[in-house]
Amino acid sequence: MPQATIERFTLGPYETNCYLVHYPGSKDCWVVDVSFSCAPMIARVRELGLSPRGVVLTHAHVDHIAGVDDCLRAFPGTPVMIHEAERAWLGDAKLNLSAFSGMPVTCHGPDATLNDGDALTLADQEWRVLHTPGHSPGGITLYRAEEGVAIVGDALFAGSIGRTDFPGCSFELLSESIRTRLYTLPDATRVLPGHGPETTIAREKRGNPFVRP
Repeated sequence: MPQATIERFTLGPYETNCYLVHYPGSKDCWVVDVSFSCAPMIARVRELGLSPRGVVLTHAHVDHIAGVDDCLRAFPGTPVMIHEAERAWLGDAKLNLSAFSGMPVTCHGPDATLNDGDALTLADQEWRVLHTPGHSPGGITLYRAEEGVAIVGDALFAGSIGRTDFPGCSFELLSESIRTRLYTLPDATRVLPGHGPETTIAREKRGNPFVRP
């Protein structure tokens, strides 16, 4: 079974983790979240001769979408995908919170909307969409069971969780998402978050002070 190469780029003033996902022997790739100052990610895609098959957004807060249009200028026609609940956020600076930071941002899309349980295929390998709301209404996790990896956006961090003091956030809903959708994954599952270092499900179940199993 092929193993995905997942390259992390920490971009922009919020130090947002953005991921380039590709498989050996295939030129297809995904860009998962695109923040400010995304030139290094674009350069890497070109260096490897890859063809983006999707910009997959874990949620629509500004630090995860600010580079979408730059990415599309570099790779025209790449479809932008986000959960149905946040389809309007890409074009609304208040909803994506950029208006409150003094840097209003809007971007193209979405070209496709995602829902819980959807299957996304890259290089003939199937990933699942898990709806993990709470930090935002349409937060998603991209999960590949066969490889034991979950790209979780801002739902869960190493030793922490996503903020729940923004409009549209809910600590109760995020806690439920973590307990029922993430902590139920195998303990060895790699957790690739939207900020900070990689962790595992086992580590967070054992020591995360914000959400206990």
